[in-house]
Amino acid sequence: MEIATSKAERTRQLIVERSAPIFNQKGFAGTSMQDIMAATGLTKGGIYGHFESKEEIALAAFEHAAGIITRQIFDRIAQHERASDKLKAILAYYRQYLISSPVTGGCPVMNTAVEADDTNPLLRASVIKVLNRLHKAVANIVNQGIAEGEFRPGANASNFSILFVSMIEGGIMLSKAYGDSKHLNTVIKHLEQLIETELKT
Repeated sequence: MEIATSKAERTRQLIVERSAPIFNQKGFAGTSMQDIMAATGLTKGGIYGHFESKEEIALAAFEHAAGIITRQIFDRIAQHERASDKLKAILAYYRQYLISSPVTGGCPVMNTAVEADDTNPLLRASVIKVLNRLHKAVANIVNQGIAEGEFRPGANASNFSILFVSMIEGGIMLSKAYGDSKHLNTVIKHLEQLIETELKT
C-alpha cells in the first residue's frame, strides 16, 4: 500500500512540476488539458485521477512555482545577520532574476495576480497568501533593524514592506514588457538608496 501511495504522490508531483511552467506562460485560461497531457505524457483520465479539475492543478502549480521563489529568497535572507544585509540580499536575488529566472515564464506571482484579479478568486487568494508572506518577511526585517539600532526608531516597517514588494513587482512587469532589465535594475538601485536614506539611523 505504501508503494502505491508513493507512486501516486510521485505522479501528482510530476503533473504539478510539468504543468507549472505552462500555466505560468499561458495563464489559466490559455492552458488546456491537452497542454498538460502533452507535458506529462498522461491521459486525461490519468490526470483527473489525481486532480478533480484544471483549477486544482493550476492552484498546485502556482504554489509550486511561487514556492521555488520564496524558498530561494528566504535562503538568501538566512545567510545574513544584519537587517540591511538581508534586505540587500533580496534585492541581489531579484537583480539576477531576469537573467536566470528560476521559473519559466517569469514571476508567477505577478503573472497569476494579473490574470486572476477578477476571474479566479481561488487563484487570487493564493497569490495574496504569497504576497502577504513576502510583505511580512520584509516588515520583520525592518523591525529587526529597528530593534537592533541599525534602522531609525520611527521607520514604518509595514509601509516600507508595501513599497519594497510593490516596486519590485512593478519593475519586473516593466522589464518583461519592454524586454529590458533596466527598469527592474532602476527600481533595485532606488530601493538600495532608500535603505540607506530612509531606514538607517
